[in-house]
Amino acid sequence: MAKRDDPVYLDYNATAPTRPEVIEAVAAAMAEPGNPSSVHGFGRTARRIVEDAREKIAALLGADPAGVVFTSGGTEANDLAIRGSGPARIAVSAIEHPAVLATADTAAMVPAGPDGVIDLAALREVLEGWRQAAPEDRLMVSLMLANNETGVVQPVAEAAEIARAHGTVMHTDAVQATGKMPVDLGALGVDMLSLSAHKIGGPNGIGALVLADGVEVTARIRGGGQERGRRGGTENVAAIAGFGVAAELAGRELDAFAGLAVLRDDLEARLLAAVPGLTVFGRGAPRLPNTSCIAMPGVAADTQLIAFDTDGYAISAGAACSSGKVAVSPVLAAMGATTEEAGSTIRVSLGLHNTAADVADFAAAWLALCRRVGADTGRAA
Repeated sequence: MAKRDDPVYLDYNATAPTRPEVIEAVAAAMAEPGNPSSVHGFGRTARRIVEDAREKIAALLGADPAGVVFTSGGTEANDLAIRGSGPARIAVSAIEHPAVLATADTAAMVPAGPDGVIDLAALREVLEGWRQAAPEDRLMVSLMLANNETGVVQPVAEAAEIARAHGTVMHTDAVQATGKMPVDLGALGVDMLSLSAHKIGGPNGIGALVLADGVEVTARIRGGGQERGRRGGTENVAAIAGFGVAAELAGRELDAFAGLAVLRDDLEARLLAAVPGLTVFGRGAPRLPNTSCIAMPGVAADTQLIAFDTDGYAISAGAACSSGKVAVSPVLAAMGATTEEAGSTIRVSLGLHNTAADVADFAAAWLALCRRVGADTGRAA
């Protein structure tokens, strides 16, 4: 196929395009010279910008603004939650983001099923065993709310009930879920929740850890006592301002974002009609409305990425947090995918800018590549 004159962005799970309103808010905040810790008028203006954003982010999550701790992004928020809590033992799911797996590198790994959903019975068994062996130990569970590669939504509220029954601290990485589905701190029953601005059209390099009432963490970055002593360093006022605007807009657009399931399902229906044996990971489980994780039989993911980029479509293969490297996904391996399947899988993630025509055109490009390289389209799913 000929390269499009107007490239189509289908990689919202990596980064959502920065919203124009966010850019305006960032520019306006950068024009203010004050340090939010200063007591003079300029400092008070900067402080108001920070606190206004804190309230908007809290409102999106049904949280207390006092529990919102600004960080440099989701990765730091996860680190602050896990290492700042000082647990003796931690359990994580096998489909967690590398930001959690690398931080909790000695964790017990709780398996997921072929549908990509954590095995809650296995989680209960781990916690029961720990509690019986060491009743006084501090325990923690970290379970993402929605997987970044497959879009599969995890039973976090149910996991939190199990955690509470065993006196366990509960953290959820909600970076990918926030703005794509309703997220309520209290309804989830978690102690801590991580999020990142650039997933909802905010600036890169700013995120937050949100704490439930009465929950505290020990600062990993120490300094002047900013963020109520939970994270030192002068606040990034401009990025925080943009984060607040993005959170406010994301809250208004939740219903519209849910409607993207129609486009996602149309894409998958077009491909499945032409390739009945096609594997769509997580298709039988609850998923984010915008995410499709698709294996093209016999065609390496990096080959697909290059071909689709040439055709004018921006997609990715798994997480976009590995310095541009394409590797076999541990998430898909945990779901029972073969090395061949995992190595031939791409992720399409839609946003509100995408149209039915974008989906139809990409489906045509996918099928054209499939025919061009002679993929094995008869293999059973």
